[in-house]
Amino acid sequence: MPGRRRAVIEAVVPQVDCGRFPAKRVVGDGVLVEADAFADGHDLIVAVLRDRPPGGAWRETPMASVHNDRWQASFTVDQVGRHEYQVVAWADAWQTWRADLRTRLDASQDVALDLLIGAQLVQAAAQRARDPDAADLARLADKLPEADGATVALGAVLDDLMTRNADRSNATESDVFAVAVDPVHARFSSWYELFPRSAGPDGRHGTFRDVIGRLPYVAGMGFDVLYLPPIHPIGTTFRKGPNNVTTSGPDDPGVPWAIGSPEGGHTSIHPELGTLADFAELVAAARAHGIRIALDIAFQASPDHPWVHEHPTWFRRRPDGTVQYAENPPKKYQDIYPFDFESDDWPDLWQALCEVMRYWIGQGVSIFRVDNPHTKAFPFWEWAIGELKRDHPDTLFLAEAFTRPKVMYRLAKLGFSQSYTYFTWRNTKWELQSYFEELSSAPVSEYFRPNAWPNTPDILHEVLQGGGRPAFEARLVLAATLSASYGIYGPAFELMEHTPREPGSEEYLDSEKYEIKRWDLDRDDSLAPLIARVNAARHAHPALQRNDGLAFHDVDDPQLLAYTKRSSDGQDVVLTVVSLDFAAPRRGIVMLPLEALGLPTDAPYDAVDLLDGRVARWEGPRQLIELDPAVMPARVLHLRRRAGTAEAPAR
Repeated sequence: MPGRRRAVIEAVVPQVDCGRFPAKRVVGDGVLVEADAFADGHDLIVAVLRDRPPGGAWRETPMASVHNDRWQASFTVDQVGRHEYQVVAWADAWQTWRADLRTRLDASQDVALDLLIGAQLVQAAAQRARDPDAADLARLADKLPEADGATVALGAVLDDLMTRNADRSNATESDVFAVAVDPVHARFSSWYELFPRSAGPDGRHGTFRDVIGRLPYVAGMGFDVLYLPPIHPIGTTFRKGPNNVTTSGPDDPGVPWAIGSPEGGHTSIHPELGTLADFAELVAAARAHGIRIALDIAFQASPDHPWVHEHPTWFRRRPDGTVQYAENPPKKYQDIYPFDFESDDWPDLWQALCEVMRYWIGQGVSIFRVDNPHTKAFPFWEWAIGELKRDHPDTLFLAEAFTRPKVMYRLAKLGFSQSYTYFTWRNTKWELQSYFEELSSAPVSEYFRPNAWPNTPDILHEVLQGGGRPAFEARLVLAATLSASYGIYGPAFELMEHTPREPGSEEYLDSEKYEIKRWDLDRDDSLAPLIARVNAARHAHPALQRNDGLAFHDVDDPQLLAYTKRSSDGQDVVLTVVSLDFAAPRRGIVMLPLEALGLPTDAPYDAVDLLDGRVARWEGPRQLIELDPAVMPARVLHLRRRAGTAEAPAR
């Protein structure tokens, strides 16, 4: 340890696991960096923030001392990829001397000797500098011993020159930390899931062309990501029938996640869906509607997958010689073989799985929803995602990992862009508030991006089973306003499918996983118009497009949940109030911290209802909210200053 490096740098943020993993941002975000920087004695410390964009040179920003040896500065990430930053600090002889000189002058002391010391410091800087700074410093060094030397010493011109040419020979550098920067839709996205095979008319198997015909419907509801379950050939061995029965008939289509047949595996397309050219046409048509296609990546195989015979070592064998099928006791998935990530042939397995994703990237897919990533090796994901994002940095990965919190968080650290959450099972006021406070605050928010789903093909929560239309409405609004990214499994959601396979089950009766469904998209009671209004509000209001502006507020009814989101510039504020009682009207007083929200404390302001367009005149922090679930169990309100009221400073 060099003995002259007196500055100490500690507690740098943001960082994830002491810099083991990058923090996450999206293009255009500012990265606020803070650190403790100090030294022994009384010398003044100077600290700077260095940052480097992908493939670029280091840039430097002075850090400001905020309080108690805490320093901060920020930089903006303006391109996708891996950015780096570090903090540099040193005990600065010039700034210390200059502060001492000012103190001596204020005390009317003789500073002749001090000016000679200052001249030496400036002469040394002249030796370090290049012209024209070197010449200017040498000239000003000669002026310091003169009668007006103190004026020169305290002037801005010399200070700027000395700051640019500071003596950093004994500077302390922090570790280099990373920030992984994704496209904006990694933070803000609205997902819609549908089974292509159920998109066909007249009872036939749907195709990619049928999905193209469904795009105006999906776009009309305001979704920008269309997620497709696996599109590959489906095995016939142990094929499941309706409602997961273990025997199937000749017309049963099978489970899309039982991937592989003699017709191909993970890089093949189910023949009844169409051709690769049809898929390319779907990707292009979706893009024309402002929609990205997200493809399911399920790293498992049916017993009929070509790899079962071509690479038998990639699968785990039982003592009787049979391949171990997937199980989640008491559930058994005889139609699915998991890969063995402890195989002696693991390098080839890793490479093959990575190439699957690389293949679909080549077909225009830039978003993957990854099935059960927590059942695959952590090192594989870190390697594979790193490899793919090195060549295709705009690729995004959604982790479908309904598992233990630390496992979910580890997957996010390894590189997954978004993750499913426990939202489905968080239904009380306390559960929702505490969970989303955790997700929207550091350290979790530095690496974990939530994607909230009120339902999936696997999950029909009891709240939706018994809560009626108000439950679907409330859970929609909660998902879409608590989280910047959310999704629904449709058309089951907008048509309010709510019958479980049996009491106590979260499985749907007549689940679409096992059969082709017919959906009446024109039903009068469809939630599609409400979904469109909610998504329109999300796209119109920056406050709803991020998670870091979330704040919960007191309301004197235990069944009313109230919270605001505020945009990063403080100009957009959205208040959401949701009733968690789906059977009876509720009313309560919401307490709003007007000053913190940038709203007037002494003048009226507007509350614009984003679901029905009505505008109310509010005044003061206490506001009465009444919600009748028979009408609408939620309100989403844009709070804005009225014309002519003064702006409050952003907080």
